[in-house]
Amino acid sequence: MEPEDDAKPDEDVAPEDNHEYWANRSEEFSPGYYAEIGQNEVTETLEAVFDHYVASDAEILEVGCSSGRHLARLLDRGYENLTGIDINADSFDVMADHYPRLAETGTFHTGAIEDIVPEFEADRFDVIFSVETLQHVHPENKWVFEDLVRATSDLLITAENEGNSPRRGREGCEVSIVHDDFPLYHRNWKDEFSELGVAQLLCEPGKRDTVRVFRTL
Repeated sequence: MEPEDDAKPDEDVAPEDNHEYWANRSEEFSPGYYAEIGQNEVTETLEAVFDHYVASDAEILEVGCSSGRHLARLLDRGYENLTGIDINADSFDVMADHYPRLAETGTFHTGAIEDIVPEFEADRFDVIFSVETLQHVHPENKWVFEDLVRATSDLLITAENEGNSPRRGREGCEVSIVHDDFPLYHRNWKDEFSELGVAQLLCEPGKRDTVRVFRTL
């Protein structure tokens, strides 16, 4: 969700401040910013993963969907049962402009994933995925990872920045402050979700993000 730069100590950002930051984000790293960038290498990797593992009638949720660039590709590939969550309400206005068919056919929720995901019943979705979103969940709110597993009947897919560049997340650093602006929390996603009772099926490192596919047991 951001360019590579040096890791710095955490500035003790509170969970509610973290939410407010992303809810009001404009310009760089905003929904409009990502809509202008459009679909990318991660989109293509997700497309291949879905084509291999996921039936076309699957119920799919993206947490942190922003303006919908990844969901739009899935819609083009024939996946029609699409749901998204984003904390920034501008996401869905931008989606209506850039991906109108997705905006018309999908189901979308405005709010923090910590507020919305716990409301879903168990096994509500066949697939839940995130792209550069879980890396911004505050350590005090990591309990939401268990709710993601609970709400998933089959696959959980993460595409997060795991320190693939030479300088990102190295030397045991647990957080980076990006542009002196906002925190990125470094986690071992295989360990995080294996502890919650899922099995990793695939790990595909990219230029910046690593895509991991987990199956619930």
